[in-house]
Amino acid sequence: MKKIATDKFCVKKKGRIKLSGWPTKVRPFYPSKEAYQEKMAAQVRKLSELQNLLFAHDRYALLIIFQAMDAAGKDSVIKHVMSGLNPQGCQVFSFKHPSAEELDHDFLWRTTRALPERGRIGIFNRSYYEEVLIVRVHPEILQAQKLPPGSAKNIWKERFRSIMEMEEHLFRSGTRVIKFFLHCSKDEQRRRFLKRIEDPRKNWKFSVDDLKEREYWGRYMKAYEACLGATSSAHSPWYVVPADDKHNAQLIISQVILEALEGLKMSYPSVSATRRRELQKIRRELEDR
Repeated sequence: MKKIATDKFCVKKKGRIKLSGWPTKVRPFYPSKEAYQEKMAAQVRKLSELQNLLFAHDRYALLIIFQAMDAAGKDSVIKHVMSGLNPQGCQVFSFKHPSAEELDHDFLWRTTRALPERGRIGIFNRSYYEEVLIVRVHPEILQAQKLPPGSAKNIWKERFRSIMEMEEHLFRSGTRVIKFFLHCSKDEQRRRFLKRIEDPRKNWKFSVDDLKEREYWGRYMKAYEACLGATSSAHSPWYVVPADDKHNAQLIISQVILEALEGLKMSYPSVSATRRRELQKIRRELEDR
């Protein structure tokens, strides 16, 4: 199978984008299920090798952000794409409704505490971008955030700026940020919701709130369009991944992550001549015992 041209899924220019012009499904990058499994396994092995190098090099960190509508496949992507990573060097955080303590801080505080250390990979299942997505769709949430009077006047523009400045700071400090929007169609979401209802093993994944949020689909799409257009940059790009086909989405995402890691100038720590002689001496002693 040919290498996936991931560039066509990247949001390159600032400004409003129209998600209606971005596909939720593209021609499969695999000819069969077996071919998908083989390709995915190969990608996972490469990711594992590069994770080891990232840890040994200890100069960079990688933050991977997933945003999507319900049932778009975030959990599935994390499960399959990251299946070969060493848990000691990878952390996954899922951000739900903020706690009382979190609401007493600025909107970036709770996610900043979870940023990956150098040498590690951090995965955010939802993120600080919720503050310009769900909060924008449900502005009543702002009332619980104890903002100073008058601060909500240009709040979305200001939050976009805060996010961009933070991501620029992370880049300068060695953290690479990759952001994925899993672009699922409304029809596909309906099919997946029905599947969750029909399969007893998946009943727990569906709630009445999921159905209520579906009513705001149009508002969410507008919020995503504003967000993607305002916060995609060369150092922290957004990728709009067609998510109606989960296998395709997983292959695209794994390829993007591989390219990001391969683009870093990393190497294993060098060993001095003295240390090399010490190791050879130790080797001879071990072989004689």
